Amino acid sequence: MRVTQGMLAANSLKQISNSYNKLETLQNQLSTGKKITRPSDDPVVATKGMAYRSNLSEVNQYKRNLTEAQSWFDNSESGLEQVNSILQRTKELVVQGLNGTNGSDDRQAIAREIEQLKMDYMQVGNTQVAGNYIFNGVNVGAPPISENTSGMIESNINLDPFSIEVSKGIQLRVNIHAENIFGQGSFDLMNNIQTAFEQNDVSSLKDLSTQLDTQISTLLAERSELGARSNRLELIGNRLDSQEITATKMLSDNEDAEIEKVITDLTVQESLHRAALGVGAQIIQPTLLDFLR
Repeated sequence: MRVTQGMLAANSLKQISNSYNKLETLQNQLSTGKKITRPSDDPVVATKGMAYRSNLSEVNQYKRNLTEAQSWFDNSESGLEQVNSILQRTKELVVQGLNGTNGSDDRQAIAREIEQLKMDYMQVGNTQVAGNYIFNGVNVGAPPISENTSGMIESNINLDPFSIEVSKGIQLRVNIHAENIFGQGSFDLMNNIQTAFEQNDVSSLKDLSTQLDTQISTLLAERSELGARSNRLELIGNRLDSQEITATKMLSDNEDAEIEKVITDLTVQESLHRAALGVGAQIIQPTLLDFLR
């Protein structure tokens, strides 16, 4: 095959065009820090990148869910701590009422304090976090405790567990068994203690004191269970942190360009490009007069 001037020029232009494309690719990698800027650059890298990014997004969502769950635990623990203070103070007052040194006026004064403790108890039961009533099961939009027209406290707690997905396939209950702490029996007990003081009924206080001890024991058990679930949540959080690091590394290994290699390749490619331009200039430069000389 005869090699013509036109073929040499066409091949030279083709090689120069390819060189420009390589320069563009390397300059894009250098400016973006990524191996590819569009899926067509490397479909395999693009497909893997989508999978890794989806995995990372999933982990980040679970971490947000975990933060939400931790908020429920923290606020529940705070509420239980307040209930514990209320019950302990009530116990002190009951013991004080049983010692026989208090007169009728003293017991009336204790009854008024019991009444205020009872109202505070009710308010703790209606604790809201971000607009949600955390002690009312899945019925988070309505208060579980209310006061009727007769001034009596009524408890209407939803018993369904409120759970949050904190990891793939893991639903963790974030609310307590509120019926054990804020059930109707708890407020009836507080009301009966108040009534016993109002009626100067010391004999009833002995039985009520025993019931109060049982209620305090129930509260301690609930706090223990809540603490155990909180510890589990911490372990899940540690695992999610590890998964996030792994997913980020895999995404980086798949997509991020090695800058030092890109700079080296770009330098080499610029040298080759200048050489190609020089050779092309030598091929195209001769004119008809150059042949005729």
